[in-house]
Amino acid sequence: MGLLSDPTRRRALISLLTRLNTPICAVCYMAGVAWFMGLAFEPFTLRMHMSENAMGSTMVEERFQAGERALVTAKEFGVQKNKAGGMPVDWLVKAMQDRGLEVFTQSFSRTLPFPDENKERFMVKGTNVYGILRAPRAPRTEALMLTAPCSQGNDNNQAVGMLLVLAQYFRSQVYWAKDIIFLVNEHDLIGMQAWLEGYHHTNITGMEWSPLQGRAGAIQAALSLELSSDVVTSLDIVLEGLNGQLPNLDLVNLFYAFCQKFDVLCTFQGKLQRNDWDSPSGYSHAVQTMMLMVLKQASGHSWGDHGLFLRYQVEAVTIKGINSYRQYKTTTTTVGRLLEGMYRKLNNLLERLHQSFFFYLLPSLSHFVSISYYMPAFGLLAAILLLRALNLWVELSAPPATEDGVANVEQQSSSGVLSVVTPLVISHLTGVALYTLPVHFQEMAVEHFPVSETEAVVLTAIAVYTAGLALPHNTHRFVSGEGTEQGWRVLKLVAVLYLAVLLGCTALLNFSLGFILALTLVPVAAGVTPHMPKFPTACVMVVLSPACTLLFSVFAFHELQETPLSFQDTWLLFLSVISQGILDHALYGALVFPLLAMLVYPCWLLFWNILFWK
Repeated sequence: MGLLSDPTRRRALISLLTRLNTPICAVCYMAGVAWFMGLAFEPFTLRMHMSENAMGSTMVEERFQAGERALVTAKEFGVQKNKAGGMPVDWLVKAMQDRGLEVFTQSFSRTLPFPDENKERFMVKGTNVYGILRAPRAPRTEALMLTAPCSQGNDNNQAVGMLLVLAQYFRSQVYWAKDIIFLVNEHDLIGMQAWLEGYHHTNITGMEWSPLQGRAGAIQAALSLELSSDVVTSLDIVLEGLNGQLPNLDLVNLFYAFCQKFDVLCTFQGKLQRNDWDSPSGYSHAVQTMMLMVLKQASGHSWGDHGLFLRYQVEAVTIKGINSYRQYKTTTTTVGRLLEGMYRKLNNLLERLHQSFFFYLLPSLSHFVSISYYMPAFGLLAAILLLRALNLWVELSAPPATEDGVANVEQQSSSGVLSVVTPLVISHLTGVALYTLPVHFQEMAVEHFPVSETEAVVLTAIAVYTAGLALPHNTHRFVSGEGTEQGWRVLKLVAVLYLAVLLGCTALLNFSLGFILALTLVPVAAGVTPHMPKFPTACVMVVLSPACTLLFSVFAFHELQETPLSFQDTWLLFLSVISQGILDHALYGALVFPLLAMLVYPCWLLFWNILFWK
């Protein structure tokens, strides 16, 4: 504190920071990247441990024996689904009633803002079927949940069969202290969103659904099951939810503990667990796993039905049965026992899961990186923006060399305000246009161009994005004539502080998204000036723009998954990701699209305007 309170020392510190501003910023950037890459190294990680005492031991005896019956039920469900041409509602209602559940249905409908070409749907109508197993030894104020989506074709039939057989088995047990809800939802995330809104008496997406006739207690935890093969060689756990939310780490610990108990091969991000952390190949494997999680979390997409539970503070994960590593095989009975063990442990909870972490990264299922370990990587990148802001503030504080004194200072002050306000307003109006025009102008685009509705939305978004590069160009000249040297410094100071606050808030809610944006936007914010060569700098800025960051992320994701794509396939997938992001915002309330369109892109346009300042 003495260093800052003493004027002489404070001036010396500021002089040092401004004199060495560029080298310090370069060191901070390299240190931030190196810190992040080091997070997958074993000394930077913590070993998984159970924080919730009620779930600390797996010493229970699982007696589930109906694995073969689950496969038979799955085949019967598949036959009924083919006959009905969709979800066999009547058959499911009867099947749940025969197993002693209180059975209810919920109908819902939703018209998409434009057709979803990935799943070939526009006007969606469906029915959810759920049954409630009432707890015999509790006041029925709390509940657990098991869900299985009814997918198209023969996908996920085995999960529905397992759900029905587990319901029958759980019905015969007397130790349940919580209600258990068994849900089969139609149209994947849309059906799940309708059911959750009906259960919690909210309507945040404008979907039409019928009120739920049957309710249980407050949902403490939920599992979504995805099994599409009679042969299960490994179980994969999916964590990433809507807007990058993650479930409590104890739920992951519980899954991993029972996988170890039953010698079930478990994977994360589709990758096997390795123990050779000290070898280069082991470290590379951990980095790939962690990077896949970062990219999936940054997308803000819900990667399973579980992702919609998290916004209601219900801890949930998706468990997927994989049939790929054929030298390992897990029987359906073993999968049923694993689920039985997890539910018996969750049944012991006295309160919601809260003891363990909600913010973490996983290089594997046996180790994790806590928020206190990974936040310094972002902090080093954010420090660059603060150092640049300090440097600009010192330059602006220096008295200008003028002859007119006070009158000239007032004129420059007025000019500086106008030169900041005009680009800010026009850049954000461009962002609003990027957010609103693609969906609203799709009909006009379809009438005048030979494209589908989805293509019209994506191409309109790209057109508005590209047009925005020219719109803010020298916008200050419309109000104040030629730009001044002080004007661009004032604008850059505002833009740098704006970006620092924006990235900081984003990283607190979704670290992965904030860090990826910081990797590309911080160099632009720190380095751009009007005195740089225009064409090469403009090319670099376009490469580091939000759209190209998304394109590179799509490419990197498939490279890390070891499914490389050609440039043409990457471009088509990039267009699909844009349409999916807009749909996620309209259907489920995902925030990545409005964040990029109305905040990140306008902020980047401010730096683009600085480059072409005259």
